[in-house]
Amino acid sequence: MSASQAKAIAIAEILEILFPETPIPLQHKDTYTLLVAVLLSAQCTDERVNKITPFLFAKADTPLAMCQLSVEEIKEIIRPCGLSPKKSQAIADLSKILVEQYQGQVPQSFEALEKLPGVGHKTASVVMSQGFGVPAFPVDTHIHRLAFRWGLSNGKNVEQTEKDLKALFPIEKWNKLHLQIIFFGRQYCPARGHQLKKCPICSVYGVENIFP
Repeated sequence: MSASQAKAIAIAEILEILFPETPIPLQHKDTYTLLVAVLLSAQCTDERVNKITPFLFAKADTPLAMCQLSVEEIKEIIRPCGLSPKKSQAIADLSKILVEQYQGQVPQSFEALEKLPGVGHKTASVVMSQGFGVPAFPVDTHIHRLAFRWGLSNGKNVEQTEKDLKALFPIEKWNKLHLQIIFFGRQYCPARGHQLKKCPICSVYGVENIFP
């Protein structure tokens, strides 16, 4: 066993103790509303998304219903989430595709999801893992930062970080670990104001508060 594998096991044990339960942060009722919520979460906090989606889903919570709204109507509702022109167009366009090509259902494959407007690999990974229970390791900027801080990846890019984390952790733990790391980062390991001695993981491994 390598030093990195031993460290990964120890970190996973700490995360399991601190966060044995991992509720999905974004409020949703099915894979479609999850897809829309994840799309809205780009450069926006989950908390803000959860305040906006009830208003959006009250008007349209299916692809067919969303197609009845104009892009301008969608944009006005989601404006507080930021990037509303781009996100509203993506929501309208992907909803139309789901109706026309997938009988109003969210496709259950990375390839199909990543072809939808506004849906990148990270968003597809979240939907596959949290919506369909398929093993995936979505890496956002926070997980990317923590993986580097903990010495589990070299921090060059999110694609490399995802590859490194998948190699270190068993596939059956990917979906839960993704959320555990997010929760841990929010509570103990923020990007700013990080206190090394008070962080349950960084204090053990002596990682400096740096990120390239």
